[in-house]
Amino acid sequence: MENVLTNNSPSLRELNCDISVQCTDKYIETDPNVKLYVRDYGKGKPVILIHGWPLSNEMWEYQIDFLVENGYRVIAYDRRGFGKSSQPWEGYDYDTLTDDLKEIIEQLNLEDATLVGFSMGGGEVVRYFSKYGGKGVTKAALISSVVPFLLKTNDNPDGHPKEKSDNTANAIKEDRIGFVDNFGKTFFGINIINKPLSTPLMEYYRMLCSFASPRATLKCAESFSYTDFRDELDFMKVPTLIIHGDDDKIVPIDLTSKKTAAAIRDNTYIVYEGAPHGLFYTHKDKLNSDLLNFLNS
Repeated sequence: MENVLTNNSPSLRELNCDISVQCTDKYIETDPNVKLYVRDYGKGKPVILIHGWPLSNEMWEYQIDFLVENGYRVIAYDRRGFGKSSQPWEGYDYDTLTDDLKEIIEQLNLEDATLVGFSMGGGEVVRYFSKYGGKGVTKAALISSVVPFLLKTNDNPDGHPKEKSDNTANAIKEDRIGFVDNFGKTFFGINIINKPLSTPLMEYYRMLCSFASPRATLKCAESFSYTDFRDELDFMKVPTLIIHGDDDKIVPIDLTSKKTAAAIRDNTYIVYEGAPHGLFYTHKDKLNSDLLNFLNS
């Protein structure tokens, strides 16, 4: 039977859970009083899915089922401040978020794993290699990723001006749910002509975003907007899959994955023509196929 836990449930350490029997629904304590909600399904080589902002592990619904059915062990967790995980006041910088990832890998005794980071999650993937040498990880995938650097500076002139991030922060403070509703339309490429999601599904994704801590929503936006990963890409010394849509209005491909592909030596770079940011749903079948081909290669 699946372990259904609440936010007051004991951590994995406290449960003394036997990893071999796959406690599939659990909490892992990564810091004092910080517990991350983790889904752990299937058997085989581990694949760790890191969600985007301001979503939660539920965004991977169509990838989890597909990868488990194809013989992989899939670990999908809620970043601190999001979903069912603890919502501390601090700890939304990439160093701390990557420390959380490291704790999950160590407490689950994962080896020969593949890290898959979507959007903001690409930062944790790269930082895990620069900070921890990629211990236990032999492949990586960056999907619609924010790396290497989004902010406009003198040496990054095509980046986003700081005013754009300030406007986002002000919109979140003024009406967070209203912001999420508008953001979702751009996220999935919804307009008068193109409606890739049903209205109920759009409302579902909005609901997932609404569960995020307001503090985490703001501070994580600062982290992915201002963190410079350019000098860290040299640490990515494993086969890396890079996937990005060329119609991504949230994280433009020319500013991010195009540069990342030029910097990481051992990479497979796939551009999805006409795809928006949220291609994990709009192009889910192609994404699943490309992920599986990469994992099997």
